[in-house]
Amino acid sequence: MKQLPVRAARWSALHPWRAIVGWLVFVVLCLGIGSAVGTHGATTEDYRVGEAGRAEAMAADGHLQRRPTEQVLISARPGAGALDKAAADAAARDVVARMERLPEVETVAPPRMSKDGETLLVEVTMKGSELDAKKHVDPLRAQSAAVQKDNPRLLVEETGSPSIGKGVDAQRGSDLALSEAITLPVTLITLLVVFGSVVMALVPLLLALSSIAAAMGLSMIASHLSPDAGVGNNVILLIGLAVGVDYTLFYLKREREERARTGGTLRPEALVELAAATSGRAVVVSGLAVIASTATLYLASDVIFSSLATGTVVVVAVAVVSSLTVLPALLVKIGQRAERRAANKTPWRERRERRARREPRTGSGRVWAALMRPATHHPARTLCVSVLVMLGLAAPVAGLNLTEMSRDTHSRAIPAMRTYDRLNEAFPELRVTHQVVVRAAADRAGEVTEALRELGRRAQGDPLFTGSPRLRTSADHTVSVLELSVPYLGDSTEARDSLGHLREDYLPATVGALRGVQYGVTGDVARYADYPAHQSDKLPLVIGALLLVTFAMTVLAFRSVVLGLVGVVLNLLSAAAALGLLVLVFQGEWAEGLLGFHSTGSIGSRVPLFLFVILFGLSMDYQVFVVSRIREAALRGVPTRTAVLEGIGSSARVVTSAAVVMVTVFASFVFLHLIEMKQIGFVLAAAVLLDAFIIRIMILPSVMLLLGKASWWPSRGMRRAQSTAVRPGPVGDAPGPVGEARGPVGETVPADVR
Repeated sequence: MKQLPVRAARWSALHPWRAIVGWLVFVVLCLGIGSAVGTHGATTEDYRVGEAGRAEAMAADGHLQRRPTEQVLISARPGAGALDKAAADAAARDVVARMERLPEVETVAPPRMSKDGETLLVEVTMKGSELDAKKHVDPLRAQSAAVQKDNPRLLVEETGSPSIGKGVDAQRGSDLALSEAITLPVTLITLLVVFGSVVMALVPLLLALSSIAAAMGLSMIASHLSPDAGVGNNVILLIGLAVGVDYTLFYLKREREERARTGGTLRPEALVELAAATSGRAVVVSGLAVIASTATLYLASDVIFSSLATGTVVVVAVAVVSSLTVLPALLVKIGQRAERRAANKTPWRERRERRARREPRTGSGRVWAALMRPATHHPARTLCVSVLVMLGLAAPVAGLNLTEMSRDTHSRAIPAMRTYDRLNEAFPELRVTHQVVVRAAADRAGEVTEALRELGRRAQGDPLFTGSPRLRTSADHTVSVLELSVPYLGDSTEARDSLGHLREDYLPATVGALRGVQYGVTGDVARYADYPAHQSDKLPLVIGALLLVTFAMTVLAFRSVVLGLVGVVLNLLSAAAALGLLVLVFQGEWAEGLLGFHSTGSIGSRVPLFLFVILFGLSMDYQVFVVSRIREAALRGVPTRTAVLEGIGSSARVVTSAAVVMVTVFASFVFLHLIEMKQIGFVLAAAVLLDAFIIRIMILPSVMLLLGKASWWPSRGMRRAQSTAVRPGPVGDAPGPVGEARGPVGETVPADVR
């Protein structure tokens, strides 16, 4: 494993065109095969968790599960006065006739009027599952549009879960296009500032985009093993651009440092091999850390987290492969082109080459020297102040309120959501429906029916419920479903209280008194309640595995138990601080206008776990890169204090550039409409900023300076290296490990950092 980056770079350097063409073929094959096999989407069964999931499964066994329903509303146009009931009745009959002819439709209910007499409703039940319905809703919407065209004086609108789902998908697609339009130019500008060359700036961006394309194809294939919940491409774009550019950036910067250190005397092939021996290994370790950390999401036993994990694992693995194979080949071809141009020198080119041959500075300029001065001169004070700041930022976590983001939180820019609001206003009894599902032997159907009727009578005496209960029984009399309406929105306190009354009071006193009977409550509110509870049950397992994996990867990378513990603590600190900022911003209302959202007073139930897992993985990028530079110097015998200052100083600029790219990618998701994606983008951007500028610049150097040689415990190789006094000098001038030779490809290269 240690020599893999060097061997891969050597082969690519010797066969650059094979590596480049091979990569392009790989990308095309991934996309081609992925498109051929298609994406296997998650089914309704994949989302079932908790009591609600068990109740849904029982209802499905009796063929009484919820069917996808569309609602067509007919009302007067705004400002047109009262509804023309005759015209509305004629339009409703037309809707019924048109819908009944569609093969996608199972049943059409008779039209019914709202209590205020201003809105006529036609309910259309579709065939198939809830998740598949949005794929087949267009013919229904077309018929509603046709009725609207024939009745210009009326307002004919359609809403329902299928229409809303289709609208959300369309909005997500346009949001991703906006995200790309923001991130790609900013990333390119950042890279131009770093490298000062259009060609060198395009290399990381093109590699990242090609890695994303290949990962999307591979994720289609992987979806047949782990179904895609519809978020795979989102996370591939989010993570792929961030890590793809970062890995290439780390490699490119080291190659340029080696070129400057050797004064341009080495061939391009040798330069990429030298870069592979250091930054190449750091990329591999970092990639494995991200993959291992993300894989802990599978322990959550949740289809959405599994989909997120699959997308992240695939795109990170592809990004690592591209950095180890096609990147060295591209650098060699760029270097050879530069050599050919150098053969025909001009005064301008000579001046440029002299600048390129200058030795790199050991630090990153006055700005970073100023930022590092507190940790350098007062490590104990800096550590205390920085930790207190981070803890202060984390304080709002004490008021964290987790909820499942319901349909009611979707953006009103979706036309179906605006119609949904009017539906809820005109027909409050349709806002929430609880389904009480009971399964028992067929000969006990009478007992079950009587118990459910008693439950319905109790609910009717409760002001949280409305309307008349509806009881259905399966053809084999083994499954019964009682439907109870609640006149409140699904994310309201009243709706949640009504669920509590059902589960804690009415069910135990009625159906619960029957022996040998299975029962449960499902519906939107039950789903929204059971999902966070399911996650809370899995959270200790996932977090425990995450901490263990992070600790193990750090110990394996640096042979230091102390650094492993430090890494875990620092990651927890940055995650907690970022989560505190998220609570401060999104659970309040003060930032609504600034970030364009409507506060729900809560955080999406998936966000904290996703933050912890992804941040722990991405933090390893900086941890591995920074500590690797420190360790290189320390292995040369440089005292730990000097090694810390050298390592952080020499890596400060590239870490900053990487952080800017990551923050840009994540922050672009704040402009999306989906509230949960806004929260994920914000919290990841905040976490990266805190990690790059406080953890890596203030806290990490302070800790390592205070620990000194103890930082490397129990590494025997480090103890031997530190026992040899070496006068510290500039990073580029420092001698390499014993046996190192700076020769071209095929000769001895630096011994891998042990």
